[in-house]
Amino acid sequence: MFPEIVHIGFLHVHTYGVLLALAFLTAVWMCARLARRAGIDAEAVTNLAIYCALSGMAGAKLMMFIVDPDARHDIFSWASLQAGGVFYGGLLAALAVAWWYMRKTKLPPLETADIFAPAIALGHGIGRLGCFSAGCCWGIVCDRPWAVTFRNPLAANTTGVPLNVPLHPTQLYESFAEFIIFAILYRQIRKPHGKGAIISLYLMLYGATRFVVEFYRFHEQGNLWGGLDTSQYISLALFALGASRFLVFRKLDGALTAARG
Repeated sequence: MFPEIVHIGFLHVHTYGVLLALAFLTAVWMCARLARRAGIDAEAVTNLAIYCALSGMAGAKLMMFIVDPDARHDIFSWASLQAGGVFYGGLLAALAVAWWYMRKTKLPPLETADIFAPAIALGHGIGRLGCFSAGCCWGIVCDRPWAVTFRNPLAANTTGVPLNVPLHPTQLYESFAEFIIFAILYRQIRKPHGKGAIISLYLMLYGATRFVVEFYRFHEQGNLWGGLDTSQYISLALFALGASRFLVFRKLDGALTAARG
């Protein structure tokens, strides 16, 4: 669509990079806001967000090289360096770093995870708009009225998106879903809730969303296993984890309510 905002001589300002930076800053701001509301050290949460962002970018790249055979043969190409990577790789790496940092700083794990859940959804929604602007993470051929057609040669050269072909706007599907998930989580976190209930709800909602979106996305990640791709198997695992934890928290909340009554 619009892979560049500015192109003057040697100066190139890519839309994807601008939106990615905006996504990061917005997510950090949201984390700090929710931390102050919850009475948790906002500075420590902000530092954690920065560490998670850096590790997330590295993890996303690593996952891309693991699941995409073509990327492995061209690791140091400009296209590979510009690619955003696989979100789940970034999420798993960020979770590992978050676990380490929370143990080090003694941040409450479940409460901190609850704070991060709405921020992740909001930032991811903005980031997917960057994917749409660049042309990456494109969908399969679409004959629906809302199909999108990429025509910018720069997008094709950078991401490989096919030009002049109507495609499912999978980036917009996921972005729209993420904004809805953010609205749900932000509403829930402002209500009384059990520790870990918000992050569990996020894992359920995003896992279900990503599982469905993958059916309409062009698979750059190589072969499918049993009709599903890598991201869908991870989606199922995260949904199961979130559902099991969410049900536990619901039962605990119900027991506490009955005890008070």
